[in-house]
Amino acid sequence: MVSPAAAQRGIILFAHGSRDPQWHQPMQAVAIRARQIAPQALVRCAYLELSSPDLPTCAAELVAAGVQSITIVPMFLGVGRHAREDLPRLLLDLQARHPGVAWHLRGAIGEDERVIDLLAHVALTDA
Repeated sequence: MVSPAAAQRGIILFAHGSRDPQWHQPMQAVAIRARQIAPQALVRCAYLELSSPDLPTCAAELVAAGVQSITIVPMFLGVGRHAREDLPRLLLDLQARHPGVAWHLRGAIGEDERVIDLLAHVALTDA
């Protein structure tokens, strides 16, 4: 029998990080909304630096909960060095540490046409 956690999918919202606690609020809001939309998904936030948890810690937590499929969503508007170089290296390490897990890496959120359209609409809307 498959455990409930194994049937769930893990989603890690991966961002740069900041020492400023207010910087985290939008990330946490996205995680909360994702949990509301898909309560069966285990959604977590992880950070490259300056914040915790980091990606390996967050991934290990999901794996320990029995999750066998984890999607990493880079919460970057643009594809800089972190998305191009650091994240692929981190993913290779995760794959080596947790070979029984199916890993899925999405493109940077800012490259998604839906996000581009939404940002354009927000920019054009009077506040």
